[in-house]
Amino acid sequence: MLKLEIVTPERRVLDAEVESVTIPTASGEAGILPHHAPLISAIKPGVMTYAAKGGQEKLVVSAGFVEVNADTVSVLVDTAETPDEIDADAARLTRESAEKALASAGIVPMDDAEAAREGLEHATARINTAAGR
Repeated sequence: MLKLEIVTPERRVLDAEVESVTIPTASGEAGILPHHAPLISAIKPGVMTYAAKGGQEKLVVSAGFVEVNADTVSVLVDTAETPDEIDADAARLTRESAEKALASAGIVPMDDAEAAREGLEHATARINTAAGR
């Protein structure tokens, strides 16, 4: 078993014993099982899943970091939402705004385009998770 801790600046989202974790990292999806090698990685916005008690749960996470150490997975992100917490309409508006910002990527500074790309990934993950995908 793994101890999974998910923390945002506002709250402790989860503190539970789980069987496995799959998390979107900067270098691709990372699957974490008990006795995983120590790891520190950047997290990109997307869907994080974990298996507990025979079922699989999903959370949408924003950018942040994950640390794996001695069967403990610590996830530090700006936001983490369960499917029930997601406001799909707000996520659609965010996605539309990010798409417009990316469409003008040649006009806006590179940092703004990167923030828009990250916002688009996060909004898309929220919409897909809220829809039960």
